[in-house]
Amino acid sequence: MKITNSNTIRSSEQELIDAINAELDWEAIEQMLFEKHKFALQDEVDYKNGDLVVYNDKIAYQFDFDIKVSLSVTFGRDGECLEISTSGDIESEVEDSADAFDEFDAKDSDSKVHNDQEKGDLSYMASNIADMISDINREGE
Repeated sequence: MKITNSNTIRSSEQELIDAINAELDWEAIEQMLFEKHKFALQDEVDYKNGDLVVYNDKIAYQFDFDIKVSLSVTFGRDGECLEISTSGDIESEVEDSADAFDEFDAKDSDSKVHNDQEKGDLSYMASNIADMISDINREGE
């Protein structure tokens, strides 16, 4: 037996979600995002959805957003990847990438050793990116 209108409940829940979303501290969110994933927010953040959820046996709020992340890919003349960086890494690693490229270009005779090291670095970077994506997906659940 219904004791109230379900549309009223849904409407009130949506008003609550909208009010919470309007008061989010984006400076704190951006700081946490940078500390955890080295991502800096670019341009707009697109709100997708908000909902009440159960998290560790407690009522919580989950908000889903789409964000833009800058990506930089550096590769040598031979096509081998030297560096993959996201927005948080790009500023601090642009000089390192340029140095790595110059070193690669200057050491053609040692290219086999250098290529093996780069492949290991690329695997390490790919693993880190996969871990970050996994963390982001878990946070969205």
